[in-house]
Amino acid sequence: MKPARFDYERPREIGAALALVGSENVTAKVLAGGQSLGPLLNMRLVQPDVVVDITGIADMIRVEESADHLVLGACITHADIEDGRVPDVTNGAMRAVAAGIAYRAVRNRGTIGGSLTSADPSADWVSALAALGAEVVLRGRSGMRTLPVEDYVIGALETSLGPGELLEAVRIPRLSKTARWAYVKKCRKTGEFSHAIGAVLIDRERNVRRAVIGATESRPIVLTDAREALGEADAEKFDEAIADRVLTEAGMSDPLDRQIHVVTLRRAAMQARQ
Repeated sequence: MKPARFDYERPREIGAALALVGSENVTAKVLAGGQSLGPLLNMRLVQPDVVVDITGIADMIRVEESADHLVLGACITHADIEDGRVPDVTNGAMRAVAAGIAYRAVRNRGTIGGSLTSADPSADWVSALAALGAEVVLRGRSGMRTLPVEDYVIGALETSLGPGELLEAVRIPRLSKTARWAYVKKCRKTGEFSHAIGAVLIDRERNVRRAVIGATESRPIVLTDAREALGEADAEKFDEAIADRVLTEAGMSDPLDRQIHVVTLRRAAMQARQ
């Protein structure tokens, strides 16, 4: 199939983009990398009046590094991260995640902001950035606000993006040099979306122990303080019963599904302690 007819706009500054997406007279869809939007348009699952291409806006491709954080514009591509064209404040964690996303052709075009805003539960950045404690920077006509990634993604294909708002950037905290990280995903074959994701961050210098269970057909399950599951000293004491209980409380009733996610998280926990 081919898309229904739509207008195309490529604004050069963020105010013009906000005016387009905030218009009450038209239905607008934002184009960053197009790896998610393109198929939706072709299958006519979305039929916007206008597609707003934000790749020409300087704020959307900016890179700002500070002592505590790295800010990446929403249109930074997976390949930019994989190839080291932007700084990595995560001791290689983000480069490793980026390198495992789909195929190189997708990584060349797909963007970090587009992935988060598509909010596919199986997408890598949804779980990985939640585990890293990253935040999104949202901009609307009334100003700017920030949200943790786990609060931005509120469900399968759902975000807390308000009417007329754009995801402008992602803010990633700098890990200490001794931080330990692992990211494990279960796929039937390379390039497919994951059936289970486990991510663990142990950063003692910053007093951070986070764990994420992803690809749950909803928002990722984030343990912002995972000491109970991971053990106070290290990840060797991973408690499968706690992970199973968390999944049950989240509504995952199938014991086989729970076991797949528990094992995936356990593998991440064991890798993080190595």
